[in-house]
Amino acid sequence: MALPIRQQLKYWGIAAAVFFVVLWVLGDVILPFVLGAAIAYFLDPVADRLEALGCSRAIATAIITISALMIFVVLALLVIPTLVSQTAQLISTAPDMASRLQAVLTERFPDLGDANSTIRRSLSSIAETIQSRGGEVLNTVLSSFSGVLNAIVIFVIVPVVAFYMLYDWDNMVAKVDNLLPRDHAPTIRKLASEIDRALAGFIRGQGTVCLILGAYYAIALMAVGLNFGLVVGFVAGALTFIPYVGALVGGVLALGLALFQFWGDWIWIILVWAIFQSGQFVEGNILTPRLVGQSVGLHPVWLIFALSAFGALFGFVGLLVAVPVAASIGVVTRFAISRYRSSLLYKGIEEQEDP
Repeated sequence: MALPIRQQLKYWGIAAAVFFVVLWVLGDVILPFVLGAAIAYFLDPVADRLEALGCSRAIATAIITISALMIFVVLALLVIPTLVSQTAQLISTAPDMASRLQAVLTERFPDLGDANSTIRRSLSSIAETIQSRGGEVLNTVLSSFSGVLNAIVIFVIVPVVAFYMLYDWDNMVAKVDNLLPRDHAPTIRKLASEIDRALAGFIRGQGTVCLILGAYYAIALMAVGLNFGLVVGFVAGALTFIPYVGALVGGVLALGLALFQFWGDWIWIILVWAIFQSGQFVEGNILTPRLVGQSVGLHPVWLIFALSAFGALFGFVGLLVAVPVAASIGVVTRFAISRYRSSLLYKGIEEQEDP
């Protein structure tokens, strides 16, 4: 006999409260395991595809692990040092860019030559802030990153956790399925399937889109000779995870740098603009429809709110779990609305009596 709804809600509420308390208290401790689980979830379809081609789960996991290690070595040797170097250079040259912008504005708008004008004081303040705080922010980010994700976590714990979770993924899913309440197992499986579709469409699909666009922007911008093109491509690709934000921030940053570097040589500025326009065209018409799908149940506003709220409350771990939790809440909310629409509370007694 099933438990009353009130008791069911109490138990599910306790489970949710325990989840958030554990996330709050053990955030840094469980971080490598959350990262490992995320990597295993991302790569599980690849392992399934290799199994379909005749490989065993162990061989498929070994192939994926070796390939990932090779990619990581290439990134560590070629891309990451250049990225850090360009970021530091961009921060160090930002005050000079602000000064040049001030000179251009003063030339075109003579009223800005007044030292007491609001805009001039604002530009001077921005230049001083960037110069004094830019390096500090970079060092803080790098130090906090190394403090949370120390060398042991990066090179040992996360790969090991990801390897074992990827190897045992199907077994873990089966064991969790055996623990489901028997009365609600079909409903929970249905909701879990919808959540998985939403996550697969967004995390795997959008993650692949981020990688493709980030690589395209970085390579194309460096090919046209734009300074800090690798940084711009990395920023644009990473922020593409949030709809519309990556293109806006990356495009404004790239065009701003192009205006300073190629001022007067408009063909190169147009080329930078064309790179982002072509990237957006490919993303909107090819990549997103094929890799993400038309509907994953995550509205951009809801996604931004989830990332902001979970990041503020739980730090970096919160950012990792924000999308899965947001997708889960969205699926459960749609399920609750469908149940409400089929209930007497929505339809009323008269509609029930009409037939």
